[in-house]
Amino acid sequence: AYKETPFYQLSHVKPYNLDIPITPAAVTYPMTVDHVAAIVKCAADNNLKVQARCGGHSYANYGIGGQDQAIVVDLKNFQQFSMDKSTWQATIGGGTLLGDVTKRLHDNGGRAMAHGTCPQVGIGGHATIGGLGPTSRMWGSALDHVQEVQVVLANSTVVRASERENSDVFWALKGAGASFGIITEFKVRTQAEPGESVLYSYSIQAGNAVAKASAFKKWQALISDPNLSRKFASQFILSELGVIITGTYFGPKAEYDSLNISSRLPAKDESVIILKDWLGVVSHWAEDVALQIGGGISSNFYSKSLAYTKNDLIPESAIDQLFNYVDKTDKGTLVWFVIWDLEGGATEDVASDATAYGHRDSLFYSQSYAVNLVGRVTPNIRDFLNGFNKIIQDSLPGHNLGAYAGYVDPALTEPGMAYWGNNYPRLQRIKASVDPKDIFHNPQSVKP
Repeated sequence: AYKETPFYQLSHVKPYNLDIPITPAAVTYPMTVDHVAAIVKCAADNNLKVQARCGGHSYANYGIGGQDQAIVVDLKNFQQFSMDKSTWQATIGGGTLLGDVTKRLHDNGGRAMAHGTCPQVGIGGHATIGGLGPTSRMWGSALDHVQEVQVVLANSTVVRASERENSDVFWALKGAGASFGIITEFKVRTQAEPGESVLYSYSIQAGNAVAKASAFKKWQALISDPNLSRKFASQFILSELGVIITGTYFGPKAEYDSLNISSRLPAKDESVIILKDWLGVVSHWAEDVALQIGGGISSNFYSKSLAYTKNDLIPESAIDQLFNYVDKTDKGTLVWFVIWDLEGGATEDVASDATAYGHRDSLFYSQSYAVNLVGRVTPNIRDFLNGFNKIIQDSLPGHNLGAYAGYVDPALTEPGMAYWGNNYPRLQRIKASVDPKDIFHNPQSVKP
């Protein structure tokens, strides 16, 4: 009965997506890696599934199992941190949130690593799914920084995994971590913080479908330029408020000016901020309008994502259709947004089969997201997002756009291929070897 109380749900279960109610068998708070191992053994002995939770931002509540009666291993006590200043390799506890990762790296030598913009996301899930962010075009994804981990496996053993030791497990953890173990410690390479950075935005607060479509066409042409600097990060954000094209250039203003970005994007409400303080740059990202809507607050929402390669640019006729659809369709809510996020660059330098992460060739992603502030997600809201994504997919027949595992979509019919592509068969083989009873399980995890 205690597990059904509001106190238990709010204080311990803490579902991120309130539209997917889940009651775990237990929520645990281990203090040591041996505690984690004992919890995994207890769960396995009693035929219960296990999922780790760090930040708890799973869009389908997979951090609490994704279904009832899982054992949740909350890693909030794993906050260890150290920096080897001879190699600039950092050791980071598996329960550390990205906001703390940024601060601790900064305080220990002015270092940084690639990761996303939401400070409440945890490194445990982020760096084992992909971990994309504004600096990924320069430095790769968060998982590309990972050089070694300490991980608890399904047989409750504690091992080290790297390219030299338990390499198959390491390969699988770098893209599909929730299916293979619980990482209690990361060792990551770091980079020197950028110096001066330019934060830019171009806003169209009002305007008809034609103006918005024209803005997207210009943005897509810009980000598909093969010679675009890897120091350039960009997002196209569409919401009820209008259009914002925003991002960061990791270099001095003179370099940014030489790119002539203002001549390649809509000349509407241009804003440019120059910051030399790295913590200030990262804090500015967290103030993004869409992030404020969908960031650290639990809500009833529905989300979908698509991954686009350089061969998947949206045709101009489909762009017109898409923005007409947005203007004319009843969305069922005023709280919705779509983010197209530029990637590519250094993330593409790694071979597609070098890690389990399945979308090395992705030039950009889109994430569509809608919230119901007054109750469960309605069919109207789902139909709006499904229709939006269908226009894009129908405009690219024969293209397999895939989906980003960091934006969990429980409606996917073939999640294995959508999330991990051609890497999925190898993941299944490794799963059968190290977790044949599927202890580390959620509704879309890798199956043996």
